[in-house]
Amino acid sequence: MDPAVTAPTTPSTSLGPAPGVLAARNGVAVVFALNGLAVATWFSRVPAIRDGLELSPGRLGLLLLAMSVGAILAMPTAGLVTQRLGATRAVALSTLLVALGLTVAGLSAGVAGSLPGVALGLFALGYGSGSCDVAMNIEGAAVERRLGWTVMPRFHAAWSLGSVAGAGLGAGAARLGLPVGAHLGVLAAVVLGGTLLGARAFLPAAPEAAGSAAARRGRLLTAWREPRTLLIGLLVLAAAFAEGSANDWLAVAFIDGYGFSEAAGAAVFGVFVVGMTLGRTLGTVALDRWGRGPVLTTTILLAVVGAGLAVLAGSGPVAVVGVALWGIGASLGFPVGMSAAADEEEHAHVRVSVVAVIGYTAFLAGPPLLGLLGDQVGTLRALLVVPLLLLPTLFLVRAARPPAAGGTGVPARAGSANPDA
Repeated sequence: MDPAVTAPTTPSTSLGPAPGVLAARNGVAVVFALNGLAVATWFSRVPAIRDGLELSPGRLGLLLLAMSVGAILAMPTAGLVTQRLGATRAVALSTLLVALGLTVAGLSAGVAGSLPGVALGLFALGYGSGSCDVAMNIEGAAVERRLGWTVMPRFHAAWSLGSVAGAGLGAGAARLGLPVGAHLGVLAAVVLGGTLLGARAFLPAAPEAAGSAAARRGRLLTAWREPRTLLIGLLVLAAAFAEGSANDWLAVAFIDGYGFSEAAGAAVFGVFVVGMTLGRTLGTVALDRWGRGPVLTTTILLAVVGAGLAVLAGSGPVAVVGVALWGIGASLGFPVGMSAAADEEEHAHVRVSVVAVIGYTAFLAGPPLLGLLGDQVGTLRALLVVPLLLLPTLFLVRAARPPAAGGTGVPARAGSANPDA
């Protein structure tokens, strides 16, 4: 079992959670926020890098693929690595790789003008971010279980807040003409230093449970044959595609499709992540009150409407309203899917890894798919793929409900009378 998940902690009392659990909650939130800051810092400067390297939509999509490939290669074993090293060390090492990737990509684009160098940096950024994603979600699920109420969406809201900060700083950097290399390098140092401090507050590690490496790999293979885990993975895949498409293409689509400036395009991306943050912050209350099924169904429909409006509005201001709705609607699929994968603590590591791999396939396929489609119909129109993909996921929502009573899933959240909480 994961040292970070199985570590003995002071149990919560009627006076509230133990101080160590609250400190771990804050540490996880910091790590999520800084990971979001790192990723959004890159995405906010994509238009500048696209122009500097003179890339077509198709070639830009292939470049963005390097980041997705790195993440996909990291995730199959990230849960086992976290189990072996503990969440604290896993997060620290993966964030070091994130910082190196940001720095290399920034210097390669802004100083050397090297497309292979940018691709190498993006691969490192993706590998580190993918590893960190699994580790911090495992730690977040452990903290959520010990708190006794829904908190995972708020960790992802912290990620979105980091994204808002990254988008805002990116818009400011673009407006001021700050070189890409300097911008990404400074933010990489901030992300690394802050993450190391945040991870120090994680739940204390316990000695690793007995078991061979072969047995751990066997549990991972078993997770790949579980229908519920696979269906949750497909749900997360659609949510990741809805989120990742906006990350990759919103700024460029509004520049090309609505004639926005580079700074305004970065600001539109900021509107999206503000919507994500709002949905994830308020979503915890909705989930504890009404349960996963009704809340996920509602938010998926909201994302369908918002994404369609963003593309088809024909008016920049109205389209921005659609972007906000898209962000709110896309906010809960990923964090709720991760919580659902970790419902049973004993299998949390392998199931979170499996769901993450399936979900991140969207980041692997999304950039080239939308880029190639953008070459044919324009970047903005290509985003219509998002609502078309989201609609069938309504049939997957049931898989995210907690295991049946009497199983080993998490109990109903404190203060909730809803069995689907």
